[in-house]
Amino acid sequence: MAGTEFSGRTMVVSGGSRGIGLAIGLGAARLGANVVLLAKTAEPHPRLPGTVHTAAAEIEEAGGKALAVVGDVRNEDDVQRAIDAAVDAFGGVDICVNNASSIATEPTEQLSAKKFDLMQDINVRGTFLLTKACLPHLRRSPAAHVLTIAPPLNMNPYWLGIHPSYTLSKYGMSLLSLGWAAEYADAGIAFNCLWPETYIATSAVANTPDGGELLEKARSPRIMADAAVAILRRSAAEATGQCYIDADVLAEDGVTDFSAYGGGPEPLIDFFLDR
Repeated sequence: MAGTEFSGRTMVVSGGSRGIGLAIGLGAARLGANVVLLAKTAEPHPRLPGTVHTAAAEIEEAGGKALAVVGDVRNEDDVQRAIDAAVDAFGGVDICVNNASSIATEPTEQLSAKKFDLMQDINVRGTFLLTKACLPHLRRSPAAHVLTIAPPLNMNPYWLGIHPSYTLSKYGMSLLSLGWAAEYADAGIAFNCLWPETYIATSAVANTPDGGELLEKARSPRIMADAAVAILRRSAAEATGQCYIDADVLAEDGVTDFSAYGGGPEPLIDFFLDR
């Protein structure tokens, strides 16, 4: 049975067809939120489960109201269309989740310019465009949050050197979030990053060469959803300008046993986190 804690609150999620984006949407929907999904997958993909439409159906089944918008977070017109649709359908925007992301970890000399551009465009430009379009509406929300799926800024040379272009794009997302927290410190809007402690069982992991083995040591996207909901429950004054780790957020709320999320006794620690 759905709760009502987030009733009347509207969340916009980029890349919400599956994985972490959909899980966070479902977490909010279970508490009664309206969820607007912006994603490119309108038709089934042979290697990726679900479409923006099947995701919307799951949101409705979970107890929320859903709106599916087919569009590309890199395209300013598509992003504005999604926000306009959210406002038309639900009256505003209270939560912006910057989830859409691209990854390529080839060494610099093997990385194509096309893949480099794709990462910067989806990860950094997409985060900028979606947040910018949401801001006029977030200003009017009594409980405004921007949550970006991006890591803490770890300057360990290992993480700087192993895949500099991907690191640049993810740290770019983090820097935008931290920068906005400072820029809008007096606006009553919370800006935070959330990152998983461990690998998460998503299609991106499943489609790697070692996908089967990695999935066994990866936690469910539900842990990110539960952590996101915990952050979204906090006031903007109490929680802004932070780079949260999912397990730490839940531990602060009293969770001591993470076995229900899977991954086995020694789940794989995620990128950008030192062991």
